[in-house]
Amino acid sequence: MRFAISHETLYRYTAPLNYTIQQLRLTPRLEAHQKTLSWQIDTAGQRNAFTDAYGNQCHMLTITGNHDTVRIAVTGEVELAPLERGRLVEKGALSPLVFTMPTRLIEQTEAIHAFAGQHLRGRDSAALLQLAEAICGAVTYQSGATAVTSTANEALQLQRGVCQDHAHLFIACCHTHNIPARYVSGYIDSGSSGHAESHAWADVWVDEDDFSGWVSIDVTHAGFASDMHCRLAVARDYDSAAPISGVRRGGGEESMNVSVRVVPLDAQ
Repeated sequence: MRFAISHETLYRYTAPLNYTIQQLRLTPRLEAHQKTLSWQIDTAGQRNAFTDAYGNQCHMLTITGNHDTVRIAVTGEVELAPLERGRLVEKGALSPLVFTMPTRLIEQTEAIHAFAGQHLRGRDSAALLQLAEAICGAVTYQSGATAVTSTANEALQLQRGVCQDHAHLFIACCHTHNIPARYVSGYIDSGSSGHAESHAWADVWVDEDDFSGWVSIDVTHAGFASDMHCRLAVARDYDSAAPISGVRRGGGEESMNVSVRVVPLDAQ
């Protein structure tokens, strides 16, 4: 599948800023099954490219001088090949044990241990898909119910959330069984699902008779990730995989508007 992707984030401020620094994870990862045909980032200021510890293609953006808006826009085209049962091919990657460490967003609470004990009945793909189904049943998808700072446990208690919360809860449950799992940020051809085109899901490490490695699971849709999913970044959780994160000096109150569009090229 080939897709045209556009993603614009516009920050507005009630007072001038004199310094902004943002880390951008807005470039598709170098993956065996996805190819970037074209990609452009449009911002003010200076950008320096680098690869982070997780192998994500990143930029450090700095803007100096008085400004009261920050606009970050990306446009491009990607080609995605199908994944067999969500299986990824990685070479020279980090040890999966890196992705067994808890963080603030995926802390293992008594409630998460209990939920995982009830719904995670194995370490193979079938059992992990069943966990995803259970999470979808327990945490209803509702935009605006949670924030980017919400934890897996908070979403479980609230019984509502979005793709980020589903991914965090899935990862936290896997960790209770010492199964490596990691957060994935990216884009999805949402079709008629009604979900946002900016998306999050999870990779989980499986050891099966015919495969040992990462399997990518879209928890929100309780299925394997496919050639509808464009991967931007992987990390332990949202905080370390966020498309945009940073700090500013000045600015007063901030408002943000985000627009994302993912279009199959055959549909244009």
